[in-house]
Amino acid sequence: MAGMRTRMFVEAALTLALAAVLNRLPVFQMPFGGSASLDMLPLVVFAVRNGLLPGLTAGAAFGFIDYMMEPYFVHWIQVGLDYPVAFGLVGLAGFGAWAWREGRGARRPATTLAWVLAAALLGILGRFGAHFVSGVVFFAEYAPEGQPVWLYSLLYNASYIVPSAVAVLAAAALILPAVERVVPTSPGGPGAR
Repeated sequence: MAGMRTRMFVEAALTLALAAVLNRLPVFQMPFGGSASLDMLPLVVFAVRNGLLPGLTAGAAFGFIDYMMEPYFVHWIQVGLDYPVAFGLVGLAGFGAWAWREGRGARRPATTLAWVLAAALLGILGRFGAHFVSGVVFFAEYAPEGQPVWLYSLLYNASYIVPSAVAVLAAAALILPAVERVVPTSPGGPGAR
C-alpha cells in the first residue's frame, strides 16, 4: 500500500511539473488570457491512471501553479474559476479510470479507449465551463458592441480550448498505452476505489 501511494505522489509531482512546462510552450496565446497548449495532457493521463479524486486534486494544484506562474486577477471568484476550479475539473477524466483498469493488458480493446477519451472530454468540457462562466461574469466588458456576452465568452474560450482538446485527446490516445507499458497501474492501486 505504501509503495502504491508513493508511486502516485511521484507521478503527481511529475504530472504537475510536466503540465507547467507544457503550459509555457503554447501553440498560440489569446490577447485576454488563455492559450492553446498541451498542459491538460499530463493531468488527463494522471486522472485516468489514478482515479477521480487524485485527478481533481492534481488539476486544482496545477491551477494554483498556473496562477503563480502568470497571475491575472480581476476578482477572487474569477481567480478561483479560472485556475483551481477550471483545471481541477480536468480531473473529471478520472471517471475513465474504471475503464482503464477493466481493460487490462498491453492491448486494450477500442471500447476501453473510447470510454477513457469520453471521460477526458468530460474533464476538458468542465474546464471550458468554468472559463465560460468566468468570461460571462467577469470579462463582459471585452465583448464587441451588440454581441451577447454569453456568445462572446463561448467563442473566445472555444477558440483556444477546442484546438487544445483535439490535441490532448489525440495525444492521450497514443501516450496512455505507452505510459502503461513503462509504469503499469496496479490492479488495486490508488485509483481503484
